[in-house]
Amino acid sequence: MTTDIAGGTHEVPELFRVPEAMKILRMSRTVMYEQIRAGRLRSVKQGRSRLITAAAIRDYVALLERESEGEQSRRGRAA
Repeated sequence: MTTDIAGGTHEVPELFRVPEAMKILRMSRTVMYEQIRAGRLRSVKQGRSRLITAAAIRDYVALLERESEGEQSRRGRAA
């Protein structure tokens, strides 16, 4: 996938190894695998490797945003 960032074109990989996804999402290895097991973060297997797709990372961030918005609206009603 090619993305235009700050006036330049950069290749963005579609698949990330777990350590790369950990850096992108700023999560520990344990939390990454907990989220995968819970079905909140999708992954694929290629041979013995577990990979996280770029789409799965975007979807996971969107999920966190929706959950955050829901918490904020509940707090607003309680106040």
